[in-house]
Amino acid sequence: MTDAQVEEVVVRTLEETPPAGTHWSKRELAEVVGISPASVLRIWHAFGLQPWRTETFKISPDPFLIDKIRDVVGLYLAPPANAVVFAVDEKPQIQALQRTAPVLPMVPGVPERRSFDYVRHGTVDLFAALNTVTGKVISKLSAQHRAVDFRDFLDEIDRRTGKGLAVHVICDNCEDRDVPQGAGA
Repeated sequence: MTDAQVEEVVVRTLEETPPAGTHWSKRELAEVVGISPASVLRIWHAFGLQPWRTETFKISPDPFLIDKIRDVVGLYLAPPANAVVFAVDEKPQIQALQRTAPVLPMVPGVPERRSFDYVRHGTVDLFAALNTVTGKVISKLSAQHRAVDFRDFLDEIDRRTGKGLAVHVICDNCEDRDVPQGAGA
């Protein structure tokens, strides 16, 4: 295999798509370049290329996004004097499971083992607040996913924060992917 063929594989992978597809397969590209599919795969591995993988992203239409990012990052990097900053998030609908047998511990050569079957006891929501300076976490479980539960969690943060400290809470948008925009808790 020549340097020119290696270059052609990399360039075509990064800059072109096959006539009838969204990305090259190793076989299609091998045929075009005149090398084996295994050689194409070795080149992809050597250059860290994975044309079959995709990721998605979303660009915010918020005209104030940059200002908001600066505010949030500024709080993380340089919290105000006499203040505490919490990064708050939620994990909704965690399954409350109980295994039908105890977990068997790991031993040399054997992984930890869990029984296949379990009893399901509904779901719970977890709210967590990370103190960005100390790394300590305040958490609360809730049986339901309601605005009042989140408000109670914010009250818990306030109770557990030193008196005289201003509390800054940075939340994600708490967007429930199953709820239409504007219809959340």
